[in-house]
Amino acid sequence: MSAGIEIRKCERVEEFHRCVEIEREVWGESDLETEPYVTFVLANQTGGHVLGAFDGESMVGFTMAVAGLRNGQPYLHSHMTGVIASHRNRGVGRLLKLYQREEALGRGLRRIEWTFDPLETRNAHFNFNRLGAIARKLIANFYGVTTSPLHRGLPTDRLLVEWELDSRRVVAAIQELVRDPAEAPAKIHLPAELEEWKKTDDARLGEVQARMRGEFLGWFAKGYAATGVKFTAGGAEYCLAPWSDF
Repeated sequence: MSAGIEIRKCERVEEFHRCVEIEREVWGESDLETEPYVTFVLANQTGGHVLGAFDGESMVGFTMAVAGLRNGQPYLHSHMTGVIASHRNRGVGRLLKLYQREEALGRGLRRIEWTFDPLETRNAHFNFNRLGAIARKLIANFYGVTTSPLHRGLPTDRLLVEWELDSRRVVAAIQELVRDPAEAPAKIHLPAELEEWKKTDDARLGEVQARMRGEFLGWFAKGYAATGVKFTAGGAEYCLAPWSDF
């Protein structure tokens, strides 16, 4: 489905301006909260990178990462990844992440982190089941309450994703050698009605978010990690296991 899509590094100012256009289309934020093109320039010049997905001459998606340092070890924080509506569900996001992995490994970097909304189970499936990442930390209201319609006026709770690029778990996942999770020592449930509630900004979204926040924080405090997502007739379930397993 991603045939004809080329991933390459962005270097030109025009390409960084196109990233901002895609950003506005995907997130729908106000100008005050939209990352300006100079942020992409700086990421490119200071140890991070900006990668574009091109369909012919047209950029249809991007990922942008900034350089990070934790416990004396350099890594990348993948701040934004977006694909325009016409090219979603075609594997473009996966191509971007796999190219991002290769680019980082080529520079001797072995770790990439990013955050995502735990209410977005499709993103969770992609991060955990398809890429082999895990999460051991939830940051409550990471960005504050924003104007983006994607955030629905809710606190921006985020799971911090850890992607150990050359681990056996990650290699198996990207080679599609791992089945979706079946059983787990602990689970966090999301109701099947969640997607419908998102369409109407139902108040029950906030109730689910608050419950999940408490459950994630409780399990993480016990040394567990979120390792996968399982979809059932009753909704979705985050699967958690002791983090010493990784």
